[in-house]
Amino acid sequence: MFESVDDVIGQLAEQGYIADKSIATVVFLAARLEKPVLVEGPAGVGKTELAKAVSKASGRELVRLQCYEGLDEAKALYEWEYSKQLLYTQILKEKLSETMAGATSLRDAAERVGAEDSVFFSSRFIVPRPLLHAITSDDPSLLLVDEVDKSDPEFEAFLLEVLSDFQVTVPEVGTFEAVRRPFVFLTSNDAREMSDALKRRCLHLYIDFPDEDLELRILDTKVPGIERRLAEELVGVMQRLRKLDLKKTPSISETLDWARALLALNATELDEDLVRETLNVILKYEGDIKKAQSELGRLITRKSEEPAGEAKPRGAAPASPAAPAAPAPGRPTKKGTLH
Repeated sequence: MFESVDDVIGQLAEQGYIADKSIATVVFLAARLEKPVLVEGPAGVGKTELAKAVSKASGRELVRLQCYEGLDEAKALYEWEYSKQLLYTQILKEKLSETMAGATSLRDAAERVGAEDSVFFSSRFIVPRPLLHAITSDDPSLLLVDEVDKSDPEFEAFLLEVLSDFQVTVPEVGTFEAVRRPFVFLTSNDAREMSDALKRRCLHLYIDFPDEDLELRILDTKVPGIERRLAEELVGVMQRLRKLDLKKTPSISETLDWARALLALNATELDEDLVRETLNVILKYEGDIKKAQSELGRLITRKSEEPAGEAKPRGAAPASPAAPAAPAPGRPTKKGTLH
């Protein structure tokens, strides 16, 4: 699938996904060891996109199971087609009569019908759901169990059989073993802690918010039409926004949405009015929007506003006309590893 860690980086880049060496190492080892990958991190940093990119790069079919509260194994495994089974019974009614002809007792008739169980209880009446489809597929597949933290602990326990033995049991038919082991990705937004049993079966990967340089690279890749000046100003605002105490910290997905919105508005640079009018693209709560509006003077800064002779690193705290503003105490900058 992948020849080396560098090969992973290159192939993911061809799919428009920028991965650093730590991410690529986990993907490479998971492929070689045939181990599932548990990807954790804030919403919107690219966990699901990583699985999609690996699927395309490896030429594997993507089979996605979206988790939610109340999801049970029947909904994830298969659906039994009772109507089709009944139709078969009606069509073969005449043949059943012939089979039971000459039966000397009720027990004899039941045994004759029971001998034909394989006709009425077989895989022809099963509609595979994602888990069963990934396991029984003749072609290589990638199983994405998305937002597994939203599922109930009971469903998480059920997944252990799949991740340990790559097999599932259908009561009406029997046990299905994987024809070809799927490459498995599980994603979590940390809504709840995953069990030690699940983590033990997986390689662990944490994806945080990207730093400024990586976010610029992602922006250049995903929104190629954006001008460099606007991209730098936009990323600088996003980096400062993440230092505020917000209910929902904007992620790289909001960065891309904002960039596309600014292009649609034919913007070439940021000013307070433009940022104020488009904050609802990147912030999802009214309280967060009001907090950001009160900090607009600090969020927007340009090189022309810096004191002469002093170079300020991109993403640093903005300066007032008199002196540079001190960074907010007790709020270290997050270091991202991937979008």
